[in-house]
Amino acid sequence: MNNLEALNSRKKNSLTRLTRSSKLFKAIIEAIHDKKAENVVSLDLRKIPEAVADFFIICEANNPTQLKAIADNVEYYVKEKTGETVYKHEGKQGLQWILIDYVNIVVHVMLTETRKFYQLEEMWSDAPLMEHSDK
Repeated sequence: MNNLEALNSRKKNSLTRLTRSSKLFKAIIEAIHDKKAENVVSLDLRKIPEAVADFFIICEANNPTQLKAIADNVEYYVKEKTGETVYKHEGKQGLQWILIDYVNIVVHVMLTETRKFYQLEEMWSDAPLMEHSDK
C-alpha cells in the first residue's frame, strides 16, 4: 500500500454519524468504567474540520497495570458487544498512554501524570466536553 492509500484508508467514515448514544460509544464508556478508570471525559469533535475523529474519549489510570487492563478491556468488550474491531492501537509497550483507534472514536487511556503533561482537553478546548462518571 502506498502512502496515499494508507492516508485515505484512515479517513473518518462520514456515512456513520456517531453520537454519544451510539452503541460503540456506550460500549467504550462501559468498558472503561468496568476497570475503574478515573476522570472519564469525551470531546465532541464533529464540528471541527481538522479533527481526525468524531469523538475523543479520555480517561486515566493510576498505574501501568491498570492502564493496560483498561485498554485490553475496551478492545475485548467492544468486540463482544458491537462486533467492532480496533483499527489500530499504540502505546502498549511504553504503558504511559495507550491510544485505541476506532476511526470515528479515538480512546486515550493515560497515566495521571501523562494526562496532566499533554493536556489534550486544552489542545481541543473548542470541542464540547462531557464528563462520564461511573454510575
